[in-house]
Amino acid sequence: MLKLKNWVRGECEETSILLRSIPSTVVSLFVVSVICMNLLANKTLVQTHFIALDGGILVSWLSFMCMDIITKYFGPKASNKIAVLASFINLLTCLIFYIASIIPSNAKDYTALNEMLGGTWFILLGSTIAFLFSAVINNFLNWIIGKAFYKNPDGKTAFAARTYISTFIGQFADNLIFSVIVFMGFAPVFWDGFHWTLLQCTVCALTGATAELIMEIVFSPIGYMVVKKWEKHNIGQEYLNYVEGGKA
Repeated sequence: MLKLKNWVRGECEETSILLRSIPSTVVSLFVVSVICMNLLANKTLVQTHFIALDGGILVSWLSFMCMDIITKYFGPKASNKIAVLASFINLLTCLIFYIASIIPSNAKDYTALNEMLGGTWFILLGSTIAFLFSAVINNFLNWIIGKAFYKNPDGKTAFAARTYISTFIGQFADNLIFSVIVFMGFAPVFWDGFHWTLLQCTVCALTGATAELIMEIVFSPIGYMVVKKWEKHNIGQEYLNYVEGGKA
């Protein structure tokens, strides 16, 4: 019991230091992108016999780029912690939205807004599970690939390789897990038989991962510049010293 208490106390201290160390802009963009991704996932943008895409694809690349930046600079454990924080804030936001949607108002008809704010519980469940699993996959894969570039781990080639590969695989996992849970598991029951096939889910995951990889390729130079700027100004040194001191 004492070891558990000490571990919890240590994790709380580490998390507190981490939140002081990561620039707020990146954390804010990350959290907002997760919230938007959850809302946009309610709408199917494209559906054919072989391809299906939901609105979350428009912003999910930003979530992964933020995770890649944090993983490169602070490590996968730090990135996982921020992913859990973003998921918690997203759940809290959805709860507030739901409460707002069920509060009656006689000002005018808010039916459409209430439906949007109220959301769908199984979409929230699916997106949360998919995001957390894919975040862990992305962050540790990013870190492992970076270790392979032992001669120049901080170069552009290393950053590109670790972000491109981890993003594609992480996004594929995110899209596939979400699609299977929502559109194969719950949608046929709660949406009058509407569903995606396993082929649609798989192709959706591949198509989405490819699209998001293209966006990652376009915007990754910005991520690389952010990391270099952090290194130049010794951003988050308190957390890095904490980890290097063997206390993490």
